[in-house]
Amino acid sequence: MIDVAEDIEVAKKEEVPMVPETKSAEVSPEQPSSEQPRRRSPGKASRKSEMSQQEQLLFGKYDVKALAVEDPSLASYIKLSKKPYPNIFGRRKYHAYYLSHLDIVERLINKIMRGGTGRKISGKVIRRKGALQGKKLRVVHIVEEAFALIEKRTSKNPVQVLLEAVQNAAPIEDTTRVRYGGISYNVAVGISSQRRLDVALRNVALAGLMSSFKNKKTLAEALANEIILASTNSPDSYAVKKRVEVERIAKRAR
Repeated sequence: MIDVAEDIEVAKKEEVPMVPETKSAEVSPEQPSSEQPRRRSPGKASRKSEMSQQEQLLFGKYDVKALAVEDPSLASYIKLSKKPYPNIFGRRKYHAYYLSHLDIVERLINKIMRGGTGRKISGKVIRRKGALQGKKLRVVHIVEEAFALIEKRTSKNPVQVLLEAVQNAAPIEDTTRVRYGGISYNVAVGISSQRRLDVALRNVALAGLMSSFKNKKTLAEALANEIILASTNSPDSYAVKKRVEVERIAKRAR
């Protein structure tokens, strides 16, 4: 028989000495420590970048960065904000020259928000009975629909088409009445850039309102048609006709 004491001694010799475990300074990737910043998933970062890009597009579709204004006198007064829906909520209304800091698309929207022509134009007075007065959100959607029609017809950026229409519809000269010795005269005067822009936007808005009044054509369709005609400097455009008429009267009064 094998001695039990000899077996115990052999087993002790074969045992490997245990080394005490030391805590390593390294952190396993499964348990992130407070020192290591958490990595964001690429999906969230891409979604945020897409959202930021959409916020810089007008109506979420049209880029306003690479647009050209050929008229140098109007370039400093035409503003384009990087917002999906331009609206300052009247914050700068009581500031001096606040219109110079107002987006041109919002200025067009404000010109459309009116109750009609207010006076007889082309032999008739248009009364819309408050259908657009104060209803800015409704007019914003009308302009958005008009821009979609412009893009469909011309295959261009509708904001660029609007800029071209405004430049073609802005008069350079006008007349004013001067009184000398009880006699009144019409004298030709130059128009400031701010007023040129106001007159052009007003005539474009009036053309859309008059074309859609008692007509099957919607206001968005009439507005899109007028902007396209004015951008090509067509004589069929109401805004271009008014510019030619004002400049012709001023030329005679020189």
